[in-house]
Amino acid sequence: MADHPIVLFDGICNFCNGAVNFAIRRDKKATIKFAALQSAAGQQLLQQFNLPFTKFNSFVLIEKGRAFTKSTAALKLCKYLTAFWPLLYGFIIVPAFIRDGVYQFIAKNRYKSFGKLDQCMIPTPQVKERFL
Repeated sequence: MADHPIVLFDGICNFCNGAVNFAIRRDKKATIKFAALQSAAGQQLLQQFNLPFTKFNSFVLIEKGRAFTKSTAALKLCKYLTAFWPLLYGFIIVPAFIRDGVYQFIAKNRYKSFGKLDQCMIPTPQVKERFL
């Protein structure tokens, strides 16, 4: 599993679930693994990397033994997608406090703008092996 980047996401957030489905469709090599922050695997990884495991204000990208959050995680995720998406990684040069400000605004309003589910999403049989 350490060979694959892992995305931890808010499993009850409609926006987050949409982002996961977006990434799955554009990760043609099926490199990325996924887990809901609320899942046992997600909770274990959050604890392993000393990240908050009750407040889900960021998704997490675990890559090469390091955990990244907020805009850095989002930009690093783009490197694994097809088409022009890897070009967005170039925004990593923008100072993190600016990038994270935009990220925080979206994260803070995601339930209000996109809604939330009563339970974590259940992956389809076609992508189930990509979830921890």
